[in-house]
Amino acid sequence: MPILGIIGSGNIGTAVARLAVAAGMNVVIANSRGPETLSDLISELGPLAAAGTVEDAAKLGDAIVLSIPLKAVTDLPDGLLAGKTVLDTSNYYPSRDGRITTLDDSTVTTSELVQSWLPGAYYVKAFNNILAHHIPLLARPAGSPDRSALPIASDNTEAKAEAAALIDALGYDVVDAGTVAESWRFEPDAAGYTRLYLADESTPDDQLLNSMPGITPKEKVESTLASATRVNVAERIF
Repeated sequence: MPILGIIGSGNIGTAVARLAVAAGMNVVIANSRGPETLSDLISELGPLAAAGTVEDAAKLGDAIVLSIPLKAVTDLPDGLLAGKTVLDTSNYYPSRDGRITTLDDSTVTTSELVQSWLPGAYYVKAFNNILAHHIPLLARPAGSPDRSALPIASDNTEAKAEAAALIDALGYDVVDAGTVAESWRFEPDAAGYTRLYLADESTPDDQLLNSMPGITPKEKVESTLASATRVNVAERIF
C-alpha cells in the first residue's frame, strides 16, 4: 500500500485520512499549526497514521492530498510538491479567499490556477465537489452495487490513473472529467458540485451540513457533468 501524505487537517483532509487507514494505508498528515496539534486525531486514526510537518507529508507521501484554503497554496515552500502526484481539493470561495480576477473573468479555472502555483507537480483535481461528512458515509468496497463515483480532472494521464487507483481503494468509482480546463463542471455552484450527492437535492443551503447523502453512481455523475453549464464566477459570493 502507498503512503498517503495529507496536507491539511480540516474536514476533507480528515475524512480522507479516515478512509485511507480503513483501507490499510499509512498516512502522514500535516497542518499549518504543527504536528503537536494533531495528537487527538492521530490517536483516533490509530497506528497507520502519523503526524508530521508539511515537509514530512510531502516527502514521505507517495501521493499527496492537498486540502487547504485556496490562497494558502501560495504559502507552500517553492517546489515542495514537485515530482509528486497531488490530489487537490481546493475551491474558490470569494467570501474567504477575496476576489481573484482571473477566476472571476473565467480566464482560468481554479484547477488551472492552482496547477500554475505548483510547478513540477502532477496535478489532479479531486474530492472538491462532495461535502466532507458525505465522504465516509458514501464509501463502499470495490464491486459494491451501491457504490458512488467521484470526478477527477488532470492534464497528466499517468497522474490521473494513479489518482483513480487511490480513490478506488478509498471506496469510490471514478469518472474522468477531462482536463483541468474542464474542471469547472464540478466547481462550486455547477451541476457536478455537492448537491449531486444529496439524498434530497432540494435541501436548503442552511441545512447542507446536516444533510443525508444519496448513492450517486458513475452513470449519474457522467450525465450530470455532460449537461453542466459554466457558472458565472463573478456572481458568486460564497
